[in-house]
Amino acid sequence: MNIALIGSGGREHALCQKIYESKITKNIICIPGNAGTAKIAKNINLDFLNFSKLLKVIKYNKINLVVVGPEEPLVKGLVDFLTKHKIKVFGPNKYAAKLEGSKAFMKSVCEKNKIPTAQFKICKTKKDVNNFLKKSNFPLVVKADGLAAGKGVTICKNKKQVLRVSNEIFKGKFKTSKKLVLEEFLEGEEASYFLIVDKKNFKFFGSAQDHKRVGEKDTGPNTGGMGAYSPAPIINKELEKKIIKKIVNPTLLALKKKKKPYTGFLYVGLMIKNNEPYLIEYNVRMGDPECQVIIPRLKTDLVKIFSSTIRNKLDKINIKWKKLKSMTIVLCSKGYPGKYKKNKKIKYQKDLDSNKKTFIFHAGTKFVDGELVSNGGRVLNVTSTGKVFKDIRNNIIKKIKKINWKEGFFRKDIGWRII
Repeated sequence: MNIALIGSGGREHALCQKIYESKITKNIICIPGNAGTAKIAKNINLDFLNFSKLLKVIKYNKINLVVVGPEEPLVKGLVDFLTKHKIKVFGPNKYAAKLEGSKAFMKSVCEKNKIPTAQFKICKTKKDVNNFLKKSNFPLVVKADGLAAGKGVTICKNKKQVLRVSNEIFKGKFKTSKKLVLEEFLEGEEASYFLIVDKKNFKFFGSAQDHKRVGEKDTGPNTGGMGAYSPAPIINKELEKKIIKKIVNPTLLALKKKKKPYTGFLYVGLMIKNNEPYLIEYNVRMGDPECQVIIPRLKTDLVKIFSSTIRNKLDKINIKWKKLKSMTIVLCSKGYPGKYKKNKKIKYQKDLDSNKKTFIFHAGTKFVDGELVSNGGRVLNVTSTGKVFKDIRNNIIKKIKKINWKEGFFRKDIGWRII
């Protein structure tokens, strides 16, 4: 089977590695990929948002299946486009992808289907914001409606901050949206619950907890994610039943009623309060860095899972997991999530590369004249598996110190709550 994987992050390198290990896989092309995927696949440097050029490359390489990693092509309708051209593709259609593409759409689905979530107001004007402020307590959460690369959510401590952040969004700080969602701040513990979904069925696809804030003890601005661990200890059997009954089932049913059923990975972002789940967000793809901790725990052939999903036969496959815990720490460019420099050389010995227990998943990397250099804010994900989270973390930190990249930084306290 010839497979095309869209994307260039740590998530895509983790998926690529698992696709590479499948007995069904013949060739893999990554569009555009990174230095990590270059070792196990053919990278093609192409703008994947140019759908017509992408289609030519897919046809030229005789691709049997396209797997879409990031959210933007999904939200822009890549699955609909490829399906129309009779190309098999894994991921949700454009309408279903609005679960992530529009915070306002997601909140409306919650309201119509009585899905537990924070109290909210969809705001198109300053007047809407002021009206919600009159009856709200602080802190409050301001969310840009559209995609904002993990940077569109701000927790505000006072009215002045809410008005400043709201004005920035109304003025077009994020190109994808000029409206926003204001919502109450929920106290509790965050967790991510993953599913793989076809038109008829869905199956559990791992749980994780990640660290969004750049600083230790979860301080400082939000990032795309500084590290994660799996499974999420907070999600027990009783809680899982509530997540499916109160959140997942009503959402999937709502999309089926619109004749736009969901397919692909579904990431359910939760706040757990007094053993009750509240929906914070949906993502319409695997999380990053959550994918990097879930995928190494997967026993079942990933390509077989994709094939079953495409044929709406998920119920026929048994997804098995290793009885191991997993953690990843993200090595970032100094300055991230603010301004940082690219093209900084990374010299690490070949013997530091992945083994059966520890994996180095590349994110913002590329090769220039045969040398490995940085190409983004989140550069490498060092992932390890084991039985005890504290030992796993110590193992990862040793590895990062051996990599010894002077231009980078990382959080030493990933998993601090559980450890």
